[in-house]
Amino acid sequence: MIYFDHNATTPLDERVLDAMLPFLKSFYGNPSSLYQQGRLGRSAIDNARDQIASLVDAPTSQVIFTSGGTEANNLALASAPPQGKLAISAVEHPSILEPAQRFKSRGGKLSVINVDDNGLITPIAIDNLIEEKPDLVSIMLANNETGAIQDLAPYAQKLRANNITVHTDAVQAAGKMPLSFKQLGTHLMSLSSHKIYGPKGCGALIFEKGMEINPLFLGGGQEQALRAGTENVAAIVGFGKAAELAKTELIERHKKLLGLREQLEAHLKSIPDLIIFAQKANRLPNTVQFGISGVDGEMLLMQLDQKKIAVSSGSACASGANIPSHVLSAMNIEVTLAKSAIRISLGMQNTKTEIYEFINQLKALVYQA
Repeated sequence: MIYFDHNATTPLDERVLDAMLPFLKSFYGNPSSLYQQGRLGRSAIDNARDQIASLVDAPTSQVIFTSGGTEANNLALASAPPQGKLAISAVEHPSILEPAQRFKSRGGKLSVINVDDNGLITPIAIDNLIEEKPDLVSIMLANNETGAIQDLAPYAQKLRANNITVHTDAVQAAGKMPLSFKQLGTHLMSLSSHKIYGPKGCGALIFEKGMEINPLFLGGGQEQALRAGTENVAAIVGFGKAAELAKTELIERHKKLLGLREQLEAHLKSIPDLIIFAQKANRLPNTVQFGISGVDGEMLLMQLDQKKIAVSSGSACASGANIPSHVLSAMNIEVTLAKSAIRISLGMQNTKTEIYEFINQLKALVYQA
């Protein structure tokens, strides 16, 4: 199988699995326990926290482990005052969109920040937003569908200067581009393990010291009393190892993925009526989303699957609905073109040979149609 859906999830790195195995087989003690088995688990969690903090240039004490990026996003939005004002970009992941709608349904005020044709927020949009004086703003750093990267640091600086709390969903950005929580200037940042060759079911929320965070779960003092529940030690260890590898191999990974993406795009441009979305934006090195006029994206996805090529039509958390991607709709992409969308998200095991095979199969299916 040719797997081109790494923005949905990545395969578990063998080195990550090796780090996890002792905590699945031998060191199974509850990390809150005081005996040796428990202390070993606690030490492993502390080490993983260091590794994740190092990946995103954040203080170790400001890392909260969660069950994934979705929980981290929900936890971040829970810090908005219940009857306050929340603002999110129009291209956010469903794990931001849906909690934001619930916030609105419970009496809060919600603003949506529009984007341009490349999926980017404009400085004018930020200036207009500041006039609304929201309590919390959530802006995705890198989009999971198009790969477009927001110029977030100057926006965060402006918002912060106006006493507005800023959160970013950095799930897709981590491990694919240099990332510094300190330099980015946000108050909150969400991360996920399984997007960087770590295990599923583990994520983190990075928070600025002094932030008031309202826990989603109660019933224990774990994670500085901000996330109750016995920690998933093996998954946390795996997340830590994945973060360590992502940091040490960042340049190598970026170079390889960008080379593959450039090769892929060069071939895609030879297909008539094919449009690469957000092409003019600064994008993640591994992500290409395109549409072909007159082609049904879901049908094309299934046809490629029959050829043992795994791609996506957009977000894996919003698939199965025969409606255009909300991201492409926000970018003012025409409906029929948006419905033709296919996303390719490359990973470290992909090769040039696989790209040639994909292009050949894609052309055969498109020209046949």
